[in-house]
Amino acid sequence: MATPDSTHAEVIVLRRSGPVATSVQGSLALDLTPRTAPPRPRPRLARSNDLVLAPRAERSQVDAIIARYLAAVVEIAAGDRPVSQVLRHTLPEVYDDLSRRARTVAAAAGTAPGAPRGSNPARPVVVGVRTALIRADAVEASAHVRYGRRSRAVAARFEVVRDRWQCVALSWG
Repeated sequence: MATPDSTHAEVIVLRRSGPVATSVQGSLALDLTPRTAPPRPRPRLARSNDLVLAPRAERSQVDAIIARYLAAVVEIAAGDRPVSQVLRHTLPEVYDDLSRRARTVAAAAGTAPGAPRGSNPARPVVVGVRTALIRADAVEASAHVRYGRRSRAVAARFEVVRDRWQCVALSWG
């Protein structure tokens, strides 16, 4: 047993190191250890400009709907998702504009809208979403979209139409 004055300590080997198998060389290494931290939500949501107060649970639900909708719209505009997936939550004018945008991008890429593109294309990623409750039945939102090394913005307005949140305006920047 070591004394507090001694300079040497006993080392206990916890795991023996064995030979590394050559069959795994070049393959993907997976970390199978359990994660204790909760997953970080994507995209980040922020609201600081609310003009109307709303119950927290209801407001969080609206933010989640808007974040999912904007992520879907960005993927539709890039040609990665069919435009029909947002039909229920989009006014006809906005839907027509979005489908026209998806057709234009698909024609430029030489694919069909919603069809898989070539190997390893740059995919758009929604980095953050900001929302502002303007009225009890209207929310304005903006999304920061990263497309490779470039950033773009998407702005949208949502209103309750026939008891459902629907996108009534969509602008690309």
